[in-house]
Amino acid sequence: MRLNRVTGTMLGAAFALAVFVAAPAEVQAQQKSSGLGIRITGSISAPVMRTGRYASPPIGHRAFCKSFPGECVVHGGRSPLPLTPSRWQDLVRVNNYVNDTVKAVTDEEYYGQEEVWTLPQGYGDCEDYVLLKRKQLVARGWPTSDLLVAVVFDEVGAGHAVLVVRTDRGDYVLDNKVSDIRLWSETGYRYVKRQDIADPKKWVAIDDSRWQPLDATGRVR
Repeated sequence: MRLNRVTGTMLGAAFALAVFVAAPAEVQAQQKSSGLGIRITGSISAPVMRTGRYASPPIGHRAFCKSFPGECVVHGGRSPLPLTPSRWQDLVRVNNYVNDTVKAVTDEEYYGQEEVWTLPQGYGDCEDYVLLKRKQLVARGWPTSDLLVAVVFDEVGAGHAVLVVRTDRGDYVLDNKVSDIRLWSETGYRYVKRQDIADPKKWVAIDDSRWQPLDATGRVR
């Protein structure tokens, strides 16, 4: 995944302090009994991404939508789903399955060219992991508005792609680099842009220097 460092500097500043999401008691109980690696920790608020103007879609994603038009249409509503124990298990199982079954390989190594976004057949780059996770979660009934491909600068400043999952408890990230599912503010990444909630073919810039706390009802304060 290639990104321009200057673009990332213009779109985002340093991360705000990490904050944590309050977990329902039933989710915490599920964590103890399931052994699925649930990682929800307690606090009074959860960070929600702030987005701004429209941004240019990655070249690879534009090509992907032409090759797989059914993957770039809207499914479901626009409000974040409640983070129930069964939905959390959806995230954990899909994240672990794709991370375990797809072998990481660069586009240059596998295809002989850069920025090939596709549904992987055993091998893939970071964005391919994301696209497969998104597809599997849509098949489980998740709306596309809650499953947003995002591009970031990772811990060493390299371009990377992750899946942002919107919930009523905050925005979580599914990442091929780690098995833990973390709040976006806990990843150590600088977020550049992501898919638009209303249209998977459109992208919006992310301002990762600020966050919006949720109140007890899950609404942005």
